[in-house]
Amino acid sequence: MTRSPLDSWLPRVPLGAWTEAAVDWATATLGPFFDGVAAVVEALVRPLDDLLNGVPAVVVVLLLAGLGWWLRGWKFALGTAVGLGLVAGMPYWEETMSTLAQVLVASTLALLMAIPLGVLVAENKRASAVARPVLDLMQTMPAFVYLIPAIFFFGIGTVPGVLATLVFSMPPGVRLTELGLRQVDKEIVQAAESFGAPPWMVLLRTKLPLALPTIMTGVNQVIMLALSMVVIAGMVGAGGLGDVIMFALSQVEVGSGFEGGIAVVILAVVLDRLTDSAGDRFPSARAQRLAREAA
Repeated sequence: MTRSPLDSWLPRVPLGAWTEAAVDWATATLGPFFDGVAAVVEALVRPLDDLLNGVPAVVVVLLLAGLGWWLRGWKFALGTAVGLGLVAGMPYWEETMSTLAQVLVASTLALLMAIPLGVLVAENKRASAVARPVLDLMQTMPAFVYLIPAIFFFGIGTVPGVLATLVFSMPPGVRLTELGLRQVDKEIVQAAESFGAPPWMVLLRTKLPLALPTIMTGVNQVIMLALSMVVIAGMVGAGGLGDVIMFALSQVEVGSGFEGGIAVVILAVVLDRLTDSAGDRFPSARAQRLAREAA
């Protein structure tokens, strides 16, 4: 691509070359660290995948339907049983369970990092100032870009897909944890402090319980983003429904692509409703809901 006369006066910033040099240095220097991370992720995903695929499909369907009954009622339980029964009747039940295993591992690891980081940035203004542009970058970066360094560091397979999913899905957990803590009524916090409670006790016994509904919204968003990214990770051989959809796309097979897409939709709806309802089970969430209804 030729440059215009005006562009010739501007210096070229070799950002791509700097990035490649940084990746090459990290690959050569931190190889054992990346091998350890890959081993941990593989040790988490593989047993869960084997467990979900080793249990009969009817047992998984009944367990999730029972959980839906407990959290949302019999109507949702019936819908869950019908939806997952449809998936079990298609030839992609094993791929669906593999996708579920990857989503559970990636979202759990993302939340284990996102919630403490959200607490940190909520309690520390400097940390918030540093984290804000980083989170903006992470949320606006195209999803496919996350796969590039994952391939360089971890090769092809499930591990790069899970780790790319982890990074992609983490920002909403950090932001909504911070938002929930900042929205806690200052008068309630001052009342807790007036009784002589130390800061860590105020955080654990006052702020976090009151911020829990917003934090659970972040949990929901992390899981939804993890599910969307796991499908994209099929491009790097992560397995699951991503492989089904990518193969259907490459072979222009409308039927199998539609079946894989329907399986993703049903799994997403079930996970979304379950995590959304789980937050309402906490006493603080019920108390806040009753207060809003009374007002």
